[in-house]
Amino acid sequence: MTIVPLTPERFDDFARLIEALADYEHLERPDAAAMARMRTDAFAARPRFEAALALDEAKSAIGYAIWFETYSSFLAKPTMFLEDLFVLERARRSGAGGKLFEFVRKLGEERGCGRMDWNVLDWNSLARDFYHRRQAQWMKEWLLYRLTY
Repeated sequence: MTIVPLTPERFDDFARLIEALADYEHLERPDAAAMARMRTDAFAARPRFEAALALDEAKSAIGYAIWFETYSSFLAKPTMFLEDLFVLERARRSGAGGKLFEFVRKLGEERGCGRMDWNVLDWNSLARDFYHRRQAQWMKEWLLYRLTY
């Protein structure tokens, strides 16, 4: 298994994995316009996010991660924000999730980030257990708020 950066040639694989995540989370799949924006944002001169794919031995995409940097005023350092980490059900327990997580974690460390943050749905015990095994701390004192435009 290998982890590779997202390329324009692999974008359709990436899109299929995002649709699989939407199905897993019982959400609507992104429409064609959203996917077009995502493609533009991924490969712009100043990309809005970065992504990587986990490929199995047959070079089939079985998982992905999306991340971007934010900034912590108190640390005076960037924060690596992991937006998505997803592995197809058939490939879970293959090590793909761990490799993707470690890829993003290490990248944040190399870039001088002070921490890495992400969100987990409260019902997703598989994900919560995955992160706890990696010594991640649940930030109980922080509440997620959102304003949608």
